[in-house]
Amino acid sequence: MIYSSELIKGTLKTIILKLLRDQGRMYGYEITQKVKDLTAGKIQLTEGALYPSLHALEAEGILTTETEYIGKRMRKYYSLSKAGSTLSQEKVSEFADFIQTMKFLLDIKTDLA
Repeated sequence: MIYSSELIKGTLKTIILKLLRDQGRMYGYEITQKVKDLTAGKIQLTEGALYPSLHALEAEGILTTETEYIGKRMRKYYSLSKAGSTLSQEKVSEFADFIQTMKFLLDIKTDLA
């Protein structure tokens, strides 16, 4: 099952921030592939969703960029700024708490056995 774009939209910035915190720096296509691999294809990011989020985070000073040329192609790498590192931790904690709240609200039982 592939998750709906509505679910992904609300979590995309958190996903980006967490990946960059773990990986250091990544370029856009690399982010899409890493998410696809980590989720066994359940989350497939489109360029139309990813790049506006990357650009917004960059404009907010959350991400920094470096440009490298690979042959004739330009590749833009994204990394967390100092503010981005702090925000990443906050967003992941917020989302973890949100998941717990939703489990309670929807009365979802999880087996720990």
